[in-house]
Parts: sequence; C-alpha cells; structure tokens
Amino acid sequence: MTSDRLYIGGSWRKAEAFDEVRSPWDGKLAFRAPRASEKDVEEAIAAAVAAAPLMAALPAHARRDGLQRIADGIAARKDDLAHSIVSESGKPMGATRAEIDRAVITFSLGAEEATRIGGELLPLDIESRSEGMTAFVGRFPVGPIAAITPFNFPLNLAAHKVAPAFAAGCPVVLKPPPQAPGAAQILAEIVEAAKLPAGALSVVPCPAATAQRIATDDRMKMLSFTGSARVGWQLKAISGRKKVTLELGGNAGVAIARDADLAVAAKKCAAGGFSQGGQVCIKVQRILVEEPVRDAFIALFLEEVRALKTGDPFDPATVVGPLIDQAAAQRVENWIAEALAHGARQLLGGARTGAFLPPTVLTGAAPTDKVVCEEVFGPVVMVDGVPSFKDALDRINAGDFGLQAGVFTRDLANAQRAFRELAVGAVLVNEVPTFRVDSMPYGGIKSSGLGREGVRYAIQEMTEPRSWILRS
Repeated sequence: MTSDRLYIGGSWRKAEAFDEVRSPWDGKLAFRAPRASEKDVEEAIAAAVAAAPLMAALPAHARRDGLQRIADGIAARKDDLAHSIVSESGKPMGATRAEIDRAVITFSLGAEEATRIGGELLPLDIESRSEGMTAFVGRFPVGPIAAITPFNFPLNLAAHKVAPAFAAGCPVVLKPPPQAPGAAQILAEIVEAAKLPAGALSVVPCPAATAQRIATDDRMKMLSFTGSARVGWQLKAISGRKKVTLELGGNAGVAIARDADLAVAAKKCAAGGFSQGGQVCIKVQRILVEEPVRDAFIALFLEEVRALKTGDPFDPATVVGPLIDQAAAQRVENWIAEALAHGARQLLGGARTGAFLPPTVLTGAAPTDKVVCEEVFGPVVMVDGVPSFKDALDRINAGDFGLQAGVFTRDLANAQRAFRELAVGAVLVNEVPTFRVDSMPYGGIKSSGLGREGVRYAIQEMTEPRSWILRS
C-alpha cells in the first residue's frame, strides 16, 4: 500500500516526505506512509480550531447520522483494513478482523450516544435565599482534541477517540502509530465520505517530536493518549491546562481459587496471555493459583498453550504472530533471561527468530524481575502457587499497575472480596482481564492511566458541565 497524501482539515494534500513500514513477519514493504511536517501539524491544529464551533453546533441527528455512515464505511472497507493492519503490524488475521468488527460497533455506539447526551434539572431551594431558583445543567464539547494511538489496535483505539469526540461535537487531530499508520489513512477516507464539517478530523502521521505539538498546544483543549506509561505521564506533565485522559500499560493478574473450573480457566488464560503475541495491555501476565490446585492447573494450562497456532499472521488460524519488531522481541528475550538468571524456571518456550518469540511460561520469578513487576507486552506468562486466595489478591495489588484483573472461583464471597480489594479499573469473574466490550468503562489507576474510555464514558470526559440558573 502506498499513499502520497495527507488528510488535513477536510482535504487531501501531497506529502513531502515518507516513511517505509515493513512487515515484522517477513520484512516486506507493507506501506510507504506519508509523513506530516511541522507545517502540516500546525495547519491541522488551526483546522480543528476553525471546525470546533461548527462541530459544536451540529444537531444530535446530524452527529448520529455522520457516525453511522462511518460505521457503515468501515464495514464496507473491511478487507482493505484487514490487509493493511496485518501487513504492517503482523497482527494475526483472526484478531484483526475481530478488531474491525469492534470498530464498527464503537462508531455505532457513538451514533447512539450522540442522541443521549443530556443533563439534569437541579432544584436550588435548599435555603431561603435561593427559593424559586432552578439550575439546568447541560454538557458542552470541550473543543479540539489531540488523539495519539498505538499499533496494537490501530483502528479500534482510534475509533475510541474519534467516535465519542464526534458524538460530543469535538474535532480531532489524530496521530496514528508509526508502525501501523495505514488504518488511520483509510479511516480518513471513510470520514471524508461521511460529510462532517471540514476539519472534523485531521490525520498526522509524524515523528514523536513533531506530534508533541498537538499534545502541548493550548488551542487543543484535551489530550487523549493510549500507549506506554512512560510516554503518557511525560505528555501529561507538559500538556498544560488541557484535560488529559491516559489509557496506559498493564500487568494483569489472574487469581485462581481452589474451587475454580480449572479447564475453563486454563483455556481462557492461554488465549488471554498469548493472543497477538501478548501485545495487549490487558494480557494475562501473572497467574496466582491456590497451592492445592497449582499442579493440576499448570498441566492444563501448558496443554492449552501448546495447542495455540503460531506463525504466519495471514493464516486465519494463527493466534500468536510476531512482535512488532525485532527490538521488541529482543527486549522480551532479555527479560526472560534475567528471570532465569535469578532462579526462575522455564516451563515452556523456545528460541527467538527475528521478531517472533514462541509462547513462554515461567514459574518462580523474583518479584523484582521485569517480567513480574513491569509490563512485558509480549508472549510471556508467569504462573505461581500461593497459600490462599487472599495471597493471590495481595500479589496482584503489589504491582504498580491497575488496569484489569481476573478471578476464577465458584464462591460468591471470593468474587465479592476481589471486587472490594483489587486496586484495578475492572475485576472480571470467571473471565480473563483481556476481555473488553466497547461500551464498558475502560481504564485503570496507579500507573495504568487517568480517566475512562468506552464511548459513553469518554463522552463525559470530552464534555464540560455548564449550569443555567433561573429565578422564577
């Protein structure tokens, strides 16, 4: 795929520079991507500022219809989008097609929520001086939004910024991931056909230093970032007075009680730990199993992991493809070596080949090893026994991340205890933390982020309450 055009302010312009995107699977050229310049980014910001009052003035039915046209456009371009994503990122075809289906749902949710942005009537006669007074509280768009997205879900994570922004009446300047920018280019074509105001969306593929302008420019009223914790918190520190939402990394834990259905837990944990090469921020990274069932679970788990098909991402049956590049695979390989050097045992694994690293299962890693305390973002899972279910919860909470966690148990008291005690954004019972539905509130605490995504919840972040107070 080749594009020599940039979508800025509602029109296409010829790019002056390009970047080669190569497949992490076979090294073939996947996309010759246009690169936005400083001037392009400045004009994208200016176009968003100009579009802000036009977007805010759109009636709900126009926002709804525009968003539904985008959803329909994505469905119509499914094959183009799938080829782009698999070629550029090495994401397996099955996972890619599921992502595209989810993006259709995300924009459809945006269409629905555009007609449901309401407010409240608030009586103010709580004291004698305010008798006869009433407040109407409505929600209004914040204005231009800077959106920065990662490579692992290059379409649906963009959708989770663009759809609620359009529903709320906000224009977006989108900086797509350099490893997989093609999906955003196709999305721009789809948005153009939806006939929203010029400047509703600009797409600026560019180096991080250039993109920093949209995060720091005071004309952008909100930054919505998905990516690494290190970069996210750095951007927040320099973003000025704008609103900021961060959907960052995870180190997801799973607690398995002695009464759990071990076969179900093993199957779900295998998929949750290794799908997409483990390049999912809510992938299963740590599994804590009550000691009486530890060995039985591990046997089932290893059997399920061995059954996962690995290799060519274009094969619809493949579950585990390559990492995004060789450097990422080398980093994960080094982290595994560190854990082994400190006494961990490798229950499953193999040699790295280029950007591909086979599924690896470790046990007995030290709490300070990177594979335990940081986000591995690769095909590695730690499994350890713990004396009790409480110990499992404590071990999950011990980390610096708090995105999602899973628990497997038949005991309602265990499930309730996990909900009360786990310091995460979501607790999933008899499900892995890798599970997400696009309507649910999604986000974390601690190093895992700030604010919530999920279309309705993102709209709350992208609007401000305004009170209209009347005296009768």
